[in-house]
Amino acid sequence: MDPDFWHARWRNSEIGFHQEEINLHLQNFWAQTGAAAGSTVFVPLCGKSRDLLWLREQGHPVLGVEISAIAVEAFFKENGLAAVQTTQGPFTRWEYEGLVILCGDYFDLQPGDLAAVGATYDRASLIALPPAMRQRYAEQSIRLLPVTTPTLLVTLEYPQQEMDGPPFSVSESEVRTLFAGRRQVTRLFQQSILAENPRFQARGLSRLEEKAYRIQ
Repeated sequence: MDPDFWHARWRNSEIGFHQEEINLHLQNFWAQTGAAAGSTVFVPLCGKSRDLLWLREQGHPVLGVEISAIAVEAFFKENGLAAVQTTQGPFTRWEYEGLVILCGDYFDLQPGDLAAVGATYDRASLIALPPAMRQRYAEQSIRLLPVTTPTLLVTLEYPQQEMDGPPFSVSESEVRTLFAGRRQVTRLFQQSILAENPRFQARGLSRLEEKAYRIQ
């Protein structure tokens, strides 16, 4: 899955993955990450998620990365924020009062870009990637961030053969394998959500579970 896929999705407004409401798992479990008060939170593949606003309201500076300029522009415009644009390496940096989004490829990030980060929130990144890219994603995460950096990760699980991703099914065993020996994975939440998601039922799913983890 190359960047053109995501550029096309945003260009054609095929963004069913976008949530208008603040994610409940973020609200319910963020405190359990142990993220230090006032620490910068990194949000990979952030799209135009309003979760960034919630994190900022909790007193966290927020640093997102997003490949689509359409998504980044929409985030600031839809929330009435007059961002300043500058250049940071291969990224266009959009910034407004503690909210920063680097527009560019996640895999182009360097540790120095995330030097101030104290925690990570991933609701739509790992599940956006096909199996072949998820190991690379995890390796990049481990390379970029100190071992003490906590992450709140949200995933979906369903029979992958019943539906093409994204979002992709990411099993608990895969999550644990991706970070085995280098990070501790603790499941915080597990629940069947198929009944509340008719669009996934319409796509033929017989089972759909959502899980949340703390990774540290």
